[in-house]
Amino acid sequence: MSDIAFIGAGAKSAEIDRRQTLGKLGLFDRLFHKLTLSAAVLVLLLLGGVIVSLIQGSLPAIRAFGFGFLGSQSWNPVTDNFGAMAPIYGTVTTSLIAMLVAVPVGLGVAVFLTELCPPPLRRPIGMAIELLAGIPSIIYGIWGLFVLAPFLQQYVQPALISTFADTPVLSTLFAGPPYGIGVLTAGLILGVMVLPFVASISRDVFETVPPVLKEAASGIGCTTWEVVRYVVIPYTRVGVIGGVMLGLGRALGETMAVTFVIGNAHKISGSLIAPGTTISATIANEFTEAVGDIYTSSLIELGLILFVITFVVLACARLLLMRIEHKAGA
Repeated sequence: MSDIAFIGAGAKSAEIDRRQTLGKLGLFDRLFHKLTLSAAVLVLLLLGGVIVSLIQGSLPAIRAFGFGFLGSQSWNPVTDNFGAMAPIYGTVTTSLIAMLVAVPVGLGVAVFLTELCPPPLRRPIGMAIELLAGIPSIIYGIWGLFVLAPFLQQYVQPALISTFADTPVLSTLFAGPPYGIGVLTAGLILGVMVLPFVASISRDVFETVPPVLKEAASGIGCTTWEVVRYVVIPYTRVGVIGGVMLGLGRALGETMAVTFVIGNAHKISGSLIAPGTTISATIANEFTEAVGDIYTSSLIELGLILFVITFVVLACARLLLMRIEHKAGA
């Protein structure tokens, strides 16, 4: 009987230890859940605070100009007459130029690094591409102003003007004197800045493709281009689109580099080589000089518009990714 009692006491003690251990683990799990929930709520509160502050600061301009603010090119601090059309146009145009440059080049770099590059060169080239993302934007701006802009003014822009002088649409896109600075220069600078994001993310997702899929495609006679087109890109399209959207978000909000080379002219021109402005460049240039409630509020409303543009772009990207995932699941 004493042995049975001893065994029973041991089992009871083990059960108590197990319950205590489970209780501690449950406490840690509840604490971890509350901490992560608090972090998520904090992010939402910060985002909501930004939105509320932007709306509150924009109210004087909204009351003064209404929706006409979005369609007006006027920007006259003397008469307190402001419009957002020119900065919006410059922001969208420079971002599109940047993506036209960065996406094909970035995808080409990613394909080369994952499919064609000799193994000893993959790491150095990959590190060189990633280092581009670490260069401060003001350095890009200085390089664009003193190196790229003079080069474009002397060699590229005159050639574009003379080549497309008799072409109906392109003659308008490349019309006017070669200033060097302008919307095209800003877009090229942004393209270089966005390139490492697109290339790095695309390379990382390309490396997740199972080798057996590429080997199977090669085994039935597919070339490297066909393997990339029919296997690698479809398998990783969600990640590639995510990288492109990340780069687009960076291009929409870039400030210093664009301010150096875009010319900061509040007007819309049909020529890409003409000076222009963007929302972020306008805010950076004029916020410290803004005098009066309407002037300051107009700049804050520009920030609100940029926030809305970025949100809409990211939301559309998310919807696109959801549709792609849904089709893949179906």
